[in-house]
Amino acid sequence: MTLDAQTTAVDADSHEVSTGSTSGGGAPSAAAHEGQTIERRLEAILMVADEPQSLVHLATAVAHPLVDVREAILRLVADFDGVHGTVRRGFELREVAGGWRIYVRPEYDPVVADFVLTENPSRLSQAALETLAVIAYKQPISRGAVASIRAVNVDSVVRTLLGRGLITEAFTDSETGAINYATTDLLLVQLGINSLDELPLISPLLADGANGFEDLP
Repeated sequence: MTLDAQTTAVDADSHEVSTGSTSGGGAPSAAAHEGQTIERRLEAILMVADEPQSLVHLATAVAHPLVDVREAILRLVADFDGVHGTVRRGFELREVAGGWRIYVRPEYDPVVADFVLTENPSRLSQAALETLAVIAYKQPISRGAVASIRAVNVDSVVRTLLGRGLITEAFTDSETGAINYATTDLLLVQLGINSLDELPLISPLLADGANGFEDLP
């Protein structure tokens, strides 16, 4: 083989490696496939997250470097927004309080609210009623604090109450990033009262006033 022929062969091999092509006919490179895998993992996590997730938390969850996760998040944002010719989704990935979370796009809020109010059953489960009572008496309160009081996971119950419009996200703690919840006027309407001050006292229902319940009404 001549020197020119060898050079041509090396150039061809280099082009094959740089473009990620294989003898199988143009299959994506391992790096590109890995990037897509990170995106799908992040998407799955964010679909069930109730609170904004920091990049550090997400990087830990998917076991990948922070820089890779940051790039994957930006690709997801562009994908959901239809920037590169993809279908613009009815939800968006938004950065809030130092973290990332999936939200319904504002223009679809009315149709989602109508669906929740008309399609969901009207009765709340016992778990939902207990969680609603904790929020009503202890608001504003974070989901973690509610879970601590009830000693059970309350993720799905909080989503239900939010969907019913009985509670709302009052504010996000600037230090912890935890969302604090409060009740809405709809709860007052459903209970037939004018303010939270009219809620019945729960002190008489307790065995005594000890064990950390001194501050309850």
